Amino acid sequence: MSEAAENPDLSWDLDDFTNQDRARDFVMQFETTMCVYSPSVEQLYTSYQMFFPQEWERKLVILPDPQAYHDTFFNIQLEAVAATGLYIVPGELINRDGLFLANVDENRGLGQRQVPFETGMRAIIDAQPDDEPFLPILAKGDLREFEQSWPVLHLHRVRPQVLERISDLDKSSIGNVIYEKLETLFRDQQKAPIGR
Repeated sequence: MSEAAENPDLSWDLDDFTNQDRARDFVMQFETTMCVYSPSVEQLYTSYQMFFPQEWERKLVILPDPQAYHDTFFNIQLEAVAATGLYIVPGELINRDGLFLANVDENRGLGQRQVPFETGMRAIIDAQPDDEPFLPILAKGDLREFEQSWPVLHLHRVRPQVLERISDLDKSSIGNVIYEKLETLFRDQQKAPIGR
């Protein structure tokens, strides 16, 4: 746990969640399917585990895999990571099965349009120009509580065209890893929709 103790970006607070078990169950499905960004060390973790240590009550701790050093990307400056305004929401929030992609309106209510996660994500990815791909990731603060104690995940994105200190090969590798993980999440959803 030493890396999480030294890096506050890897310790996510669950204090504000009304239903912490629901928040844990929701976020755990992204452990192997989404990359996590740490701005304080400018690193993007593609291989990690999520823990809920008893000694750190009400905390989610993200531990990068120490055996997979090559699965961490370095020199990912904060300017290359942007909030998207898009949220992954559990279908139960809207009386549906599976995951959905949604936005939040000015009153912090769920936006009028919610689309199945895979459908929405593929449409966004396909609509992006080649020189500005849509590469969704997670960061501290993205796990949030929404209406009636439902956990949701806000999405950030990496903008490789803004990255100045890594090679084109690494930029391409980041995109490949993120898309591979998304495909895993899509497959997981088809096999076992949330809420069943």
